[in-house]
Amino acid sequence: MAFAPVSVPPGRTRVLRLFSRLNIGGPSVHVVLLSAGLRERAYETRLVVGQESPREGNLLDFASQRGVECVAVPGLGREIRPVSDFRALVGLYRMIREFRPAIVHTHTAKAGMLGRLAARLAGVPVVVHTYHGHVLRGYFGPVRNVVFRTVERLLGRGSHALVAVSEAVRADLVSLGVASPPKIRVIPLGLELEPLATTLPEGALRSPARVPPGSPLVAIVGRLVPIKDVGAFLHAAAAVHKALPQARFAVVGDGEERSLLEGLAGRLGLSEVVHFHGWCRDMRSVYGDVDVVVNCSRNEGTPVALIEALAAARPVVATCVGGTPDLLGGGTRGLLVPPGDVPALANAILDTLGNPEPARRRARDGQAYVLAHHSIERLLADVDALYRELLARPPGAA
Repeated sequence: MAFAPVSVPPGRTRVLRLFSRLNIGGPSVHVVLLSAGLRERAYETRLVVGQESPREGNLLDFASQRGVECVAVPGLGREIRPVSDFRALVGLYRMIREFRPAIVHTHTAKAGMLGRLAARLAGVPVVVHTYHGHVLRGYFGPVRNVVFRTVERLLGRGSHALVAVSEAVRADLVSLGVASPPKIRVIPLGLELEPLATTLPEGALRSPARVPPGSPLVAIVGRLVPIKDVGAFLHAAAAVHKALPQARFAVVGDGEERSLLEGLAGRLGLSEVVHFHGWCRDMRSVYGDVDVVVNCSRNEGTPVALIEALAAARPVVATCVGGTPDLLGGGTRGLLVPPGDVPALANAILDTLGNPEPARRRARDGQAYVLAHHSIERLLADVDALYRELLARPPGAA
């Protein structure tokens, strides 16, 4: 079913953007900045979001500050619930018919499934989906993996373009048969990084945790969920503290595993040297206090915390998963270790602390790289170019 022609302000294109939940995290920042920035490029965007879980927090105030209109559709959340999912699908279809966008652009798995189905049923001219990572490997058991991969392949056929946030994510999607290489475009994340590349405030993490003057502070930033493997960070922290007793550690973030991780820190004898800070909105203050930033995820798209840390010229240590090796230049902009390898992670942290000049050199190279490749201006230009290309194609070219 195709749309009837609709009158819109001259030169403006309507975009309906769908995102499973506007929880605190890099992808949420990305979609808000994208929605706000495209306004200056003649796009009128409505952002549709689901419901985050209580411990995730949300960025609705950030969206409001940027003038981004958010519409809540609770059924877009993570959990699969057939009845509420069907209601959400019907609601999205009606919303699309009312808003009449030229483009529906979905982000994350649940929003991608329901949003693309509704868009195709409503005859939207252009349908795009962004993979900020994916849940097709490492999240579920074999049977569910097969089901989800089959669904993504079918949805991919009905999408005009798929976007991956890194070359590694694109290669992974191709290997899983989600779509052919020409259909998957690589558009790296874009963020407002310039404020992090200036002189940063100090004391926000060290003061509440009573970190002694001169003690190195090692931090992990992100959601406290299983895929982030924060437990590996704590086990590595125990090994680092044994070798370097003055070292201290910060966990910045929150999530479903916080209580479990706090208990693990106690059992490892780290209660006096690890501090759980919860969510911190002022990331300049976070990176202004740390000496090393760690990411030990088992799976990633492109970790925003590492982009931010590099923008702040902070040395980083990370697991070699997803788009992280691309971001770190195969190890030239930060040290890489295998996922789940606690001794390697601990040794990389100790190497970074014990050899400050090479670490600073990697961090400076990383700063130059992310400022050039992950700016918001570059993101807006890339997405604008993609939209214009797809809108210029003949109808039905998916």
